[in-house]
Amino acid sequence: MDDLEKEIDEMYVNEANEYVEDDAEPVAEHACAYCGLDDVDCVMKCTACDKWFCNGFGKTTSSHIVTHLVRARHKSVMLHPSSPLGDTVPECYSCGSRNPFLLGFLPAKGDAVVMLLCRSPCNFAANTKDMGWDATQWSPLIENRTFLSWLVKIPSVKQQKKARPITAQQILLLEELWRDNERATLADVENPEHEQTLPETLHHYETAKQYVLIHQKLISAEEDYDKRLKENLTQRDITVNWETSNGKTLVWIRLPQLESGEIRLAMGDELKLIYTGSLAHKWESPITVARFSSVSSTEVACEVPHGHKAPLHCTTNFNLEFIWTGTTYSRMNRALNRFSKSKSCMAPVIRDVLLGKSVDIPLINTQKTLSLSVPGLPELNHSQLSAIKAVLGSPISLIQGPPGTGKTVTSATLIYHLVRLRKTRMLVCAPSNVAVDQLAEKLHRTGLRVLRLVSRTREVMESSVSFLSLHEQASSVEPNSQLGHLIQLKHKNGGLNSSDEAKYRTLLENREYELLNAAEVICTTCSSSADKRLNAFKFPLVLIDEATQATEPECLIPIVQGCQQLVLVGDHQQLGPVVMNRKVARAGLNESLFERLVLLGVKPRRLEVQYRMHPSLSEFPSNMFYDGMLQNGVSSHERLRKHVAIPWPIPTMPMMFYQNLGQEEISPSGTSYLNRTEASSVEKLVTALLKAGVAPEQIGVITPYEGQRNFVINHMQFHGSMVKDAYRAIEVASVDAFQGREKDYIIVTCVRSNNRLGIGFLSDSRRLNVALTRARFGLIVIGNARVLCKDPLWYHFLVHFKDRNLLVEGALSNLRPSMIQFGPPPVPRKSKSRLEQAKTNAAIGTESLAMDPVRAPFRGATGTTQTLREGMWDTLSLDAKTLSQSQSDWLNQVRQDKDADLESLDGYRSQASIAGSYEDEVQPEKNVSSAQGTSSAPSITKFL
Repeated sequence: MDDLEKEIDEMYVNEANEYVEDDAEPVAEHACAYCGLDDVDCVMKCTACDKWFCNGFGKTTSSHIVTHLVRARHKSVMLHPSSPLGDTVPECYSCGSRNPFLLGFLPAKGDAVVMLLCRSPCNFAANTKDMGWDATQWSPLIENRTFLSWLVKIPSVKQQKKARPITAQQILLLEELWRDNERATLADVENPEHEQTLPETLHHYETAKQYVLIHQKLISAEEDYDKRLKENLTQRDITVNWETSNGKTLVWIRLPQLESGEIRLAMGDELKLIYTGSLAHKWESPITVARFSSVSSTEVACEVPHGHKAPLHCTTNFNLEFIWTGTTYSRMNRALNRFSKSKSCMAPVIRDVLLGKSVDIPLINTQKTLSLSVPGLPELNHSQLSAIKAVLGSPISLIQGPPGTGKTVTSATLIYHLVRLRKTRMLVCAPSNVAVDQLAEKLHRTGLRVLRLVSRTREVMESSVSFLSLHEQASSVEPNSQLGHLIQLKHKNGGLNSSDEAKYRTLLENREYELLNAAEVICTTCSSSADKRLNAFKFPLVLIDEATQATEPECLIPIVQGCQQLVLVGDHQQLGPVVMNRKVARAGLNESLFERLVLLGVKPRRLEVQYRMHPSLSEFPSNMFYDGMLQNGVSSHERLRKHVAIPWPIPTMPMMFYQNLGQEEISPSGTSYLNRTEASSVEKLVTALLKAGVAPEQIGVITPYEGQRNFVINHMQFHGSMVKDAYRAIEVASVDAFQGREKDYIIVTCVRSNNRLGIGFLSDSRRLNVALTRARFGLIVIGNARVLCKDPLWYHFLVHFKDRNLLVEGALSNLRPSMIQFGPPPVPRKSKSRLEQAKTNAAIGTESLAMDPVRAPFRGATGTTQTLREGMWDTLSLDAKTLSQSQSDWLNQVRQDKDADLESLDGYRSQASIAGSYEDEVQPEKNVSSAQGTSSAPSITKFL
C-alpha cells in the first residue's frame, strides 16, 4: 500500500474533518457540487447538468464525479479549461461516443501518446496494427470507480480534509432533490421535511387494522416509486419499422437502452407509441411487447391492436411512452381493505395465523385415500407423499421445494386430491405467468377441468396452454350461434357498431361465466385473481405456487376470495419478491408471507429428492442450504456424458471453479459491472461445448450483472469461431431469469474482481443457491477466488471445490490445480448496534437452529423482521451466521450509511443490494500503474 492509500484510509477512519464553513468566501463556479473542492486539476464538468464534481472520494467508495454519473445516469464529462488538457470532452476516436463508462485508451508503441476508443464495438473491430497502436492493451478510463489520475487528478489528502464532509446517504438524497430542483443544496438535504418515514412490517400484529395500515403505506411508497421510474423512461424522436402478417401489425423499435440495461422489457408489457411528424395525422396507440429480435439485443417488436390504423408509411418522428398501470397495486389495496372489513373473506384460523397470533391449527377430517397416484403424472417419492398427506388435513400449509425436487408435480397431485376430496372448485395462483402456465399444463394431464385466466392485455400473446385459456374457449362457439356470428363480424370489419358491441359483450360475459362455473380448477396470477370475472365466485381452496417470490399483499389477493384451506408452495432459500424501492424493501416488504410464517413457527414440508443435478453438483447446495437432507433421485451414470470437450479436473465430477484474475469494470450504463477476462473464458467454454455437439439451447450462461450479460453476448458474436446463429441461441441471463429453470450445462461468471471494494450482492446466499442448482450435466463457475474467498459463504464454496481438486487455473487446454491457499474462514462483520440489539432480543428465546436459520420458529413476541432476525445471531453456527447475514441483514449496511453504489442500480432485485456486507468499506486503490499511464498527462490524439 503506498502513502496516498495509507493517508486516505486514515482519513476515512478518523471522522474529524478540517472543513470550516466560511460565508464570506465565495464558492467557485467550478467547485464540486458535493464537497466544494475547487482545484481545476481535480474537477470535471457533467455536461448533462452543467454541475462540477471532483475526482476525490471523501466518505464514499466512488469518486464524486463517478458517483454523480452513476446516480444521475449522465454520460458525458468535460475537463476544466485551465486543466493541463484544457476543456476537452473525452470521446471515442472512431465513433465519437462520449460515454465515459464505455471509453478506454490504447497506448502508442514507444510514444507517450494514447488514443481513446470505446470498449465496444470500436475496440472489438479495431484494426490498429498499421498505425502503431496495440489493440490488446486497451484499458478503461475509469478504474476502481475513479477516473485515471493522468486524466484528472485525485485531490490530495490535505485538500480532501478541508472539503465539505458529505456522506453517501446525503449524496443519494441530494441527487433525488436535484430531479425536482436543480438548485437544491446540502442544506435542503438536512431539512427533515424531506425525510420519509416508513413503518416496518411486523411478525405479530395486534389488529387487522395495524396490519392493513402498515402494508398500505409500503404499497403506496412502492407504487409512487414504480410510477416515477416508468415516467422517466420516455423515448423521443425514435425510428420504427413496420411489419404486417397474418392480419397483425407489428412495429419494430430500436432501443439502445435495452442493451445497456437502462430499459427492461418483458413479453406483454404495455407501451404507447405516438407519431409527432407532419406526414400523417397525429396518431397514438397502445402497443404490447410481442417479440424480441434474435439478431439484435436492442430491437423489440410490439403489436398494434386491431382498429388502430398505423401510419405504415412513416418511420421517423415517433415518441415512445412506458405506460404505468397501477392495477396490481389497487388490487392489493382492495385485498387489504377486504381483510380488514370482512371476517368472512377467509377461515378464522387463517386470519389469526396471518396476524401472527399463537393458535393451535386444527386438523381437517379427510377420508383415507388408498392411493395418491394421479393419472397422467409420475409416481411420487416418500417426501412428496408425506407432504401431500400432511397438507390434505391442514387448513394452512407450507411446502418447500428445493431445486429439482418435483415441486410442480407434487402441487398438481395435491390439487387433484383436494378437488376430489372437497368436491369444490380451487383457485391456483403464482406471481408469474410462466409458473401458472407450467402448473396448468400439469393439471390438464390429470383430467381435471382446468381453465387458465389471463389479463385482457395478455390475450393476444401465444402460450403453451392457450387451449386452456378462458378467452380462447369463450371464442370457440358454433359459427351459427349469435355470439359466433358477432365474432365473425368483428373479425371481418375490425370492429362492431355500438349496438352489436353491447350484444357481443353481454353474450361473451355469459359464455365466460358458464365456463368459469363449470371449471374445477382456475389458474391465474395472484394479481388476476381479483379480475372482475371472478367476482361471482368464492374459492374455498387456494394454492399459491412460487409463493416466496410474491410480496405478502400480493399473496393476500387470492386468499381473501373465501379461502378455507391455504397451501403456499415455494423455497425461502431461493430468490424472494421483487421490490423496486430500497426504502420499502428495508421496511420489510421484501419478505414473503411464506418466510414470515416459517419464522412464526409454521413448519414447511420439505421435498427431499432431487432429480435434476449430477449427485456431485447437489452436494454443496444440500449441505449449505438444506441441512444436508437432499437425496439424489438420479445416479452419476445418468448425468455423465462422454465426448464433451470440457477438461473436467475429475472426470466423474463434472464441475469446476475456473480461476480468472481479470479486473472488473463499470459497464456502459454506469450502473453495472463487466469483466472482459471472464467473458473471454465464457466464449472459449461455450465454443468447446458447441464443437462437442451440445445443442445451444442446452447451454446457459448466468451472470449477476446486466453489464456482463450484454458484454458476453457481444463478445461471443465478435470472437466466437462458430457460426453466429449458434451463439445467438445461447441464453445469457441473470440469476433471476434462470430461477425455476434448468440447462444441461451452466457457466456462471461472477464478474466481481477488485482490490478493496467487496463482491456486492454475490454475497446473497439465495442468489448463489439458484445459480449453482440450474445445471443437469455440468457446472463451471468463473471468478477470482482471491476476492471471493473474503466472503464467508464463498469461502466455504471455494474450500469445497479445492478439497476435491476442482479449483483450477491456466489455459483450458492445460488446466492445473490452483495453488491458492485459504486461511481461516472470515467472520461476518457485525456492528456494535447489531450486537447490542442481539443481546436485548436474546430474551425473546428461540428454539435450536440448524444450518437453515430462516426456519427458526419465533413465538410470543412482537417485533420487526429485522429485530427478530438479529435475536438469532448469538445462537448460530458459523455457517448459519453466513446465511443469516447474507439473506436477511444486508439492509443493515444501508442503515449504517454505507454506499450501496452500483448494486442497487443494476436493474435486479433490490433486496440483493448488499455491497460491502462483510468487509470494511475502505477506499480503493488510487494509484495508476505505469502500464496504464503516469501522473503526468500524455498526449491524446482524440477525446470522446
